[in-house]
Amino acid sequence: MPIYDYIYGTMDKSTDDLYETSLRRQEESADVVHLTHLTTTDSIYHLPFGFAYLASKPYASKWYLRMAMWPVTWFCGRTFISERNVFNDKLKLQSWVVPRYTIHYLSKGTEKEDINKLIEDAILEADKKGAKVVSLGLLNQNEELNGNGELYIQRHPKLNTKIVDGSSLAAAIVLNSIPKETTQVLLTGKLSKVGQAIALALCQKGVQVATMNEDVYNKLKQSIDTKFGINLLLAQNYDQKIWLVGEGLSQIEQFKARKGTLFLPYSKFPPKKVRQDCYYHITPAMVAPKSLGNLNSCENWLPRRVISAWRVAGIIHGLERWNVDECGESMFSMDNVWEATLRHGFRHFSLPTHISSYQL
Repeated sequence: MPIYDYIYGTMDKSTDDLYETSLRRQEESADVVHLTHLTTTDSIYHLPFGFAYLASKPYASKWYLRMAMWPVTWFCGRTFISERNVFNDKLKLQSWVVPRYTIHYLSKGTEKEDINKLIEDAILEADKKGAKVVSLGLLNQNEELNGNGELYIQRHPKLNTKIVDGSSLAAAIVLNSIPKETTQVLLTGKLSKVGQAIALALCQKGVQVATMNEDVYNKLKQSIDTKFGINLLLAQNYDQKIWLVGEGLSQIEQFKARKGTLFLPYSKFPPKKVRQDCYYHITPAMVAPKSLGNLNSCENWLPRRVISAWRVAGIIHGLERWNVDECGESMFSMDNVWEATLRHGFRHFSLPTHISSYQL
């Protein structure tokens, strides 16, 4: 209530009773929960309950926000809800945030157990509240942390909630972002479950996949059918105009790329842009349909109403009522999940015409 109504006794008499009643109201449950985490110490300000003017724009670190927020989140013992959405006025969606930063996920100390406990507790809470799907965003599905989410299935085999890592949709988005004229790509960065699926699919389509990393080459060679192995190459140069980028692409590598190269990430985090004469695609994501309501904030660095593949995958899983997990080594058919995503109104985030028409 306005302060002057309180001072002069003109506020509604039922205000206090209404407040107490609202506290006793049963908490609204969700059909699909997307579990993400904070990225940097000032990223909490970019959440919907932070500053609206920041949340409505793609994330960008601000010097005046780099204050000591980490103690607040570090001592927070559980995940918290950052956003509530509804799809077609039927499917109820929530985004939950693990109160840890990216740097904590990358550390090799006891924080790994702490983070796994937070994620596990969140999954169990979602299951208790009746959620049909929990999608794991960013590093909550890191292979080194929990085996792409498989750890929680092993610990709780009777979970009703289905755990989704979204790998098949992420791979499908990248495949459909590569210009049709492309004949050869360079696979760079750390090889992940998504990157491996993309590489194998391209080889089967007759597109040559080159890599400078001999370990990556040998790993892919073992998993590809012999008749398609001819399309897998151990690169001797950086002449390819399409780079498929995993985590950890260095600035030194980027400067070896030819002018006009398109960096197309299959990673969860975007590479740092250091080349003004090259093109950088966004991380795997889709444009949300109008039927997805209350989408008033940007998801990390993505444009308005563009949401990550891993979050979309959970929504599609709930809409299609797929009663299986997608985690660990398992993956759905990329064609099937792509078709289902388009059918429910999500749109491909297209390349600009002058890039997609390149002779690559």
